[in-house]
Amino acid sequence: MARTLRTDRLVAASASVLLLFATVSACGSDSDTGAKQDSAEQGKDTAAAGSYPVTIAHKFGSTTVDSEPRRIVTVGLTDQDAVLALGKVPVGTTEWLGAYKGALGPWAEAELDGGATPTLLKDTGTGPQTERIAALKPDLIIALYSGLTKEQYTTLSKFAPVLAQPKQYNDYGIPWELQTETIGKALGKEAEAKKLVDGVEARFTKAREENPGFDGASGVMATPYEGMFVFGSQDPRSRILTSYGFALPDGLDKAIGDKFGANISKERTDLLNQKVAVWFVEDVEKNAEKLHQDPTYGDLDVVKQGREVFVAETSDFGNALSMGTVLSLPYALDRLAPMLAAAVDGDPATKVEQPAS
Repeated sequence: MARTLRTDRLVAASASVLLLFATVSACGSDSDTGAKQDSAEQGKDTAAAGSYPVTIAHKFGSTTVDSEPRRIVTVGLTDQDAVLALGKVPVGTTEWLGAYKGALGPWAEAELDGGATPTLLKDTGTGPQTERIAALKPDLIIALYSGLTKEQYTTLSKFAPVLAQPKQYNDYGIPWELQTETIGKALGKEAEAKKLVDGVEARFTKAREENPGFDGASGVMATPYEGMFVFGSQDPRSRILTSYGFALPDGLDKAIGDKFGANISKERTDLLNQKVAVWFVEDVEKNAEKLHQDPTYGDLDVVKQGREVFVAETSDFGNALSMGTVLSLPYALDRLAPMLAAAVDGDPATKVEQPAS
């Protein structure tokens, strides 16, 4: 079940998450890369639309980009989608799902527009591949959806300006809207980024209007990873539910701590007994059967009343939901909404059908 959490991300974030559950020489100075790293300025993002320099605040201070970047490397595991949506092709991306060439899902491939597939980098838990990143000669490194450490940030900053994760959210906790708008600001395309965000939000609005039963209904995202693992309010999957109008379980974040998610004890399976429980699983039939055989879960009303949604996590549909980006969400939303509607319609006999593709 390690694929559900995407092991690379879990290992990379282990210093913070699993409490609950080469030194590289400088390849250039700030003047060489056209970057200024200013850790003194916090909480201020500055720039007129499409103008430079632009300063963006993050967990480790702030970073100034002096001119339009042309060689972008994405260290954040989903940042490439917003870059592509805004008309730029990264020279390097970082693997997470392990399913796609250049870490580009089917929802993103068309955005290449004939450009070269990005060089695929890996982070197996020891941090970004700094030597390979340096060899790509980046003029911007984006690590918004990441668990970058201060040491890693400092090292990468020797090569190019680095946009680290925002300090107001957990690691791997940046909302897709802020991710898109921040990247838009760095690329001098704030108006385009806002338009993209508005387009996806309109799709959520339409789904809420068509499904009034979503409004205020309780929901939770989970996976049978080493037991039962629930995703917190800052995980992209949980944000999909709240964007549809669902409410997350009371006390969810308190139970899992300051993390994107955590394993829960059998005494806290009440967190799963919601109006709908969405499960990310390797095999829909086998994992559902195994879950239902556990009396601490199988005897809950959410099971008895047919209020479960099972998502094949390694399918394109499951990957799109896990990515939760400005490009992957439109791909996934039309598939997920009918499943949620069937689960919350009040009729246990209604079957939650798997999407055709």
